[in-house]
Amino acid sequence: MKKPIDPIRAEVVARYLLGVTEEMGAALTRAAFSPNIKERHDCSTAVFDSEGNVIALPQRVPIHLGSMVGVVGAICDKFPREQIKPGDMFIANDPYNGGGSHLPDVNMIAPVFFDGAIVAFVANIAHHADVGGMVPGSEAAICTSIFQEGIRIPPVRLISGGTLNTDILDIFLLNSRTPEERSGDIRAQIAANTVGLRAMEALFTRYGVESLQETIAGYLDFTERRFLRAIEALPQGVYQSSDYLDGNEEGETAEIRLKLLVEKGKLVLDFDGSAPQLESARNIPYRALIATVYTVVKSMLDPGIAANAGYFRTIEVRIPRGTVVGPVAPAAIGARAISCAVLGDVIATAISKAMPGKGLARSGPHQLIVLAGDDPRTGKYFVNYETLAGGMGARSYRHGMDAVRVHASGSSNLPVEALEHSYPFVIERYEINRPSGGKGHFKGGAGILRDYRVTGKNVVLSLSSERQHVAAGGTDGGGDGGLGQFVLDPGTAGERKLPAAAAEIKLRAGQVLRVCTPGGGGYGKAD
Repeated sequence: MKKPIDPIRAEVVARYLLGVTEEMGAALTRAAFSPNIKERHDCSTAVFDSEGNVIALPQRVPIHLGSMVGVVGAICDKFPREQIKPGDMFIANDPYNGGGSHLPDVNMIAPVFFDGAIVAFVANIAHHADVGGMVPGSEAAICTSIFQEGIRIPPVRLISGGTLNTDILDIFLLNSRTPEERSGDIRAQIAANTVGLRAMEALFTRYGVESLQETIAGYLDFTERRFLRAIEALPQGVYQSSDYLDGNEEGETAEIRLKLLVEKGKLVLDFDGSAPQLESARNIPYRALIATVYTVVKSMLDPGIAANAGYFRTIEVRIPRGTVVGPVAPAAIGARAISCAVLGDVIATAISKAMPGKGLARSGPHQLIVLAGDDPRTGKYFVNYETLAGGMGARSYRHGMDAVRVHASGSSNLPVEALEHSYPFVIERYEINRPSGGKGHFKGGAGILRDYRVTGKNVVLSLSSERQHVAAGGTDGGGDGGLGQFVLDPGTAGERKLPAAAAEIKLRAGQVLRVCTPGGGGYGKAD
């Protein structure tokens, strides 16, 4: 029988650990060079126990949860613990080899030592705006292989005993179109882990190894018990849902199919019957899938529960290999975050069916643009990676939120001032796109509209999206959300609608790009 833990101490420790991750995140964003990290906060931090279980994770970018789950195990599989020394740090980014969920997300992991033994790990992940590949920004839905998406890094030791391995760093930097930014962001990640190491060492000094590890294990057990109560409140049974991603060609679709089994003591999510993996970057790799599952299930059943490995134990995920939700190498996976928004709708719909009188209509996901070229103000090449929020689906008791990330997505829209300061564009229009919200007793959230006027040279544009062909559906008679679209030179004789996915469209100085993001579905019939 396990020794009971002091609940007050457990809560104090849990809050301290969450504070560690927040402090790491603050160090990372303040020290970063790229607007994508320092302004949009496209990064996350975490603390793991000595076995690699997540024990603290702030709610920054939920999809990063999956990017870090299993990364400690991958490092320990490759590097025996006796070969890991104080001052070591490891990096990885390859979803098929112990890294994140797509190549721009670079994991940085450091072991925490106390009395000569590994007692925990701290980690952070940051989305680098360019890591090579066939298109600037290293992400385009039209990619057909992961080899087109950038440099692939298995778990490797970037810092050995406190000394930076410049050979590895030089290889990474040479593969990026913006090496100065990458160098600054990598060093910001190192700094963030250093902050985490100091804080964790102080915690172990205060409580001692054995006592603290017992407290942490007890808190994970408590989280599991609490989530089991939420599952037990659902009627046992089978609940099904499905939705569609864009397929291999414009106008084609690929189905995500889910069977949710509410059983005694656990939830089972079975994705059997989903479409075969795509010859595009819309595929959802394992870590992105489980991050979306954990996030949506938590938000629907117990939003206030701590994000740690305790409640993961109550969830079983069955993934058919070779499908859009279980791709095998070398399938492209770069645009997985947009696909995960549709995946999140599928999960939320199935859970809503198990919650009579409650629920969530489907949502409009963010849209991705990458603008790259020469900045005449500096004479340097730039890569502006941006995702712009859509609209949340209405709930059974409230209107959907406008201009917000949905499900496992995170980060913010790049502020106009930061964008115009960093890149050669003028934002001429930026507003809530009111007509995009689905009609209903409760209205779906609206997406946004933003116009970019090009002032740079040799500018090229890449596009990735969902919900430009298949709308976010309403619930219980609510209307569908509006579709997203990309438009070049709106309101002129040369106006033309751009594809939902494209790469390296050439833009001239003076042209205007309009981005309209999709809205969420409504809930209930309109009054």
